[in-house]
Amino acid sequence: MGTSVPLLRAAALAVAVVAAASPVRADDGYLLDHPDAPWWLSGQLNAIGQAQPGFHAPYTGDNSFRPDDHAALSFVITAYAGYEVTPTTAIVIAGESAGGGGLSDAIGIAGFTNLDVVRNPTLGAAPYLGRAFVDQVIPLSDTRPPRDRDPLHVLRALPERRIEIRAGKLSTVDVFDVNAVGSDSHLQFMNWAVDNNGAYDYAADTRGYTLGLTVEYAEPGWAVRFGELAMPTVANGIDYDLDLAHARGENLELELHDDLGGRPGTVRLLGYINHARMGRYADAIAAVQRGEVAVPDITASRQRGRIKVGAGINAEHELGEGLRGFARLGWNDGATESFAYTEIDNTIALGADLRGTAWSRGDDKLGVAAVSNGLSDDHRRYLALGGKGFLLGDGRLRYGRETLVEAYYTARVHRGSFVATDLQLIARPGYNQDRGPVTVGSLRLHLEL
Repeated sequence: MGTSVPLLRAAALAVAVVAAASPVRADDGYLLDHPDAPWWLSGQLNAIGQAQPGFHAPYTGDNSFRPDDHAALSFVITAYAGYEVTPTTAIVIAGESAGGGGLSDAIGIAGFTNLDVVRNPTLGAAPYLGRAFVDQVIPLSDTRPPRDRDPLHVLRALPERRIEIRAGKLSTVDVFDVNAVGSDSHLQFMNWAVDNNGAYDYAADTRGYTLGLTVEYAEPGWAVRFGELAMPTVANGIDYDLDLAHARGENLELELHDDLGGRPGTVRLLGYINHARMGRYADAIAAVQRGEVAVPDITASRQRGRIKVGAGINAEHELGEGLRGFARLGWNDGATESFAYTEIDNTIALGADLRGTAWSRGDDKLGVAAVSNGLSDDHRRYLALGGKGFLLGDGRLRYGRETLVEAYYTARVHRGSFVATDLQLIARPGYNQDRGPVTVGSLRLHLEL
């Protein structure tokens, strides 16, 4: 446990020091002031250090999570620029650098422990264009209440009823499957299967971005949105397949607002269809059964125009003063290979967060979540025969659901500076009863400029 103990001690010390500090103001979300002007300029830094002690593993494959004691550090730096061209048109651009790495090079666990990690470490930390899109609003009502701006939403007011169109380079989960309690690896949870619906194989390159168009109709009680977005050329790839007749991601989400017990809540119902040059697990398994190969290879069965169908439910609700809960259910057919997000075919997640008002730290937050992930029958048989996906492959498999619990405490130090400590316990990593459990401790520094 040599590398993990110092990190965990540092995390505990940082939180203890901040918790003992005097309360901070609740209206300073950024280190710098942002004037009420047509333009927007800001930046952020998110650095996450993680460590885990060794765990039980009688065998280890090419895509297994490493069972030895080790640590890793990742960072993401983003510079945002936006301009309100008219009261209904805005342009948003974000340049980014993602460096460092994840535990075990971010393989071996479907619900991986750090959402910030780029899953292709060979890309390095060279800056790249993360987002560049136009946000166009078509007003359908005269009432335009002001709204709180942020780096991705720079229009200063929005009509209560509207059509909103975004076009360009963006992240699918900027628009779909958003959850106020579990969507932000900078201030909330860190795990892939907590911050997003793990079974949502949403259109994205390996850095999490795509090209496309989203259209949304919104009014106070509900909203509906649709997206047509580009898929990568290969699983976990960095390049986009622009043959849209055979490769695209179609997303449809209905959002409903409620007021149960006098407290607000939101439910989102999601469906999606991915079209891509994907392999089928059944075809890869059949090649082994025919004696053509000894080990199945999903990449050898790829064909253009294959589809993956999936659905999700996403709910959040205020439960009490400063207390919110959330839940997600997700499913995809699991017939074609996991392609863009992670190797999860069905999932259930429950969690909550609590503001630190009770201990005079109103800008601090404590969160806890539990997740259970599963695979389709074909997917698990493929891995049991020694097949590899872009994340998983122990060489064999004694299947069991991958389950995890995550808890974090985020403390605000001053205005837009935050530190957090996080603990994750993962049973049956990679769905393998022969391996684990895994314990991961984390320390996070986040700055909002």
